[in-house]
Amino acid sequence: MKKQPMSAFKKYVLSSGLRVMLAPQAGSLATTALVLVEAGSKYEQKSNNGISHFLEHLCFKGTVKRPTALDITSELESMGSVYNAFTGHELTGYWAKAHPGKLDAVLEIVADLYANPIFNEKEIEKEKGVVIEELNMYEDTPMRKVGDLFTGLLYGDQPAGWDVGGTKEAIRSLKREDIIAYRKQHYVAKATTVVVAGAFNEKKILAQIKELFRDVPIAKKFSKVAVKEAQTVPAILVREKKSDQTHIVLGFRAFDMFDKRRYALEVLGDILGGGMSSRLFQKVREDLGAAYYVRAGADLFTDHGFFAVSSGLDNTRAQQVIKAILEELRKISSLPVSAKELQRSKSHLVGSMMIGLETSDALASFYGEQELFHKKLVTPEEVAKKVEAVTAAEILAAAKAIIKNEGMNLAVIGPFQEEAEFKKILTLGA
Repeated sequence: MKKQPMSAFKKYVLSSGLRVMLAPQAGSLATTALVLVEAGSKYEQKSNNGISHFLEHLCFKGTVKRPTALDITSELESMGSVYNAFTGHELTGYWAKAHPGKLDAVLEIVADLYANPIFNEKEIEKEKGVVIEELNMYEDTPMRKVGDLFTGLLYGDQPAGWDVGGTKEAIRSLKREDIIAYRKQHYVAKATTVVVAGAFNEKKILAQIKELFRDVPIAKKFSKVAVKEAQTVPAILVREKKSDQTHIVLGFRAFDMFDKRRYALEVLGDILGGGMSSRLFQKVREDLGAAYYVRAGADLFTDHGFFAVSSGLDNTRAQQVIKAILEELRKISSLPVSAKELQRSKSHLVGSMMIGLETSDALASFYGEQELFHKKLVTPEEVAKKVEAVTAAEILAAAKAIIKNEGMNLAVIGPFQEEAEFKKILTLGA
């Protein structure tokens, strides 16, 4: 049987404005139903920071048809499905993945928890404790927490700088009416995308989606606050924590996800820290033996972005490693990469992407997240062509544009009290 290309997708816009993406995978052993909505921490206010993530939790706590969390989870698990939800800065997603023969039932459940949550008062109060413990868990996971500190350092006291999970104080203060009001502002048809990827009958599934999502409100979508950026000197944030390892994120302000330089930035990230043959892995782990993980890459959003290096370091050698990372950053922003290194990185990126997209849930996210942000869809094959077209000159230009002292930021979690010892080394030189 000839395998269908990943570019074989269809898009529909319903009369309500809700968008539907269908991405068939002939012969797929599992099919994914995914619902995405433009709701995340960048749509919040300081007083309700964390409400997007909290709302995501509450959708699993009961619907009109399935009044309890157990009703939802037991039904999903009885079909052998895997399921979850996630919240980011700019979107929230709900998904379930199962054998193609179970798709009708799985899609109905995902639609139900998205469209018909009941927000039981007792469950709201109990779930506050769950979410606060999730925040506590992240506080005790410095490898993850340092990323939150880094974005806070970059963007400060504005939505782009706030934690997706929110604050304990804000979570404790949320009321049922706050959650309902927020949902009405953002969970509307034109801000919603439904994606199905895997093996399915297109005509049948489209008709089912139209029926299941017919009552999603047709209303105005409230927009997010534009990101403000201002930085003229390097910035440092040190969080003292008694630990056996120092975790850092060292990065720079970049550009948004629609910038044509994004592909050059992806290749740049792979050359620096995209695999075991990358420059930073070889320098920090293989040569210095000072870290287990070190990686580099970009996080690009609709109106801002950053490029960062992250690592977990030997406490006694943190400054040495930061200096080594800075040296590699200087090199890549001063000299063009070789033809051999460039091709290795491009092949690695393209191969990793194609392998990653073999699963229906990954393919659903690939198309759904593109569609959610209202821009022209790019297929995996088109992405591969754009990556292959990147030149050494474009990488150097992108590196020079962002790797600058005035846009540099360093977040540190480890057994340190003072910023001064890091400040004296945090420079790329003249």
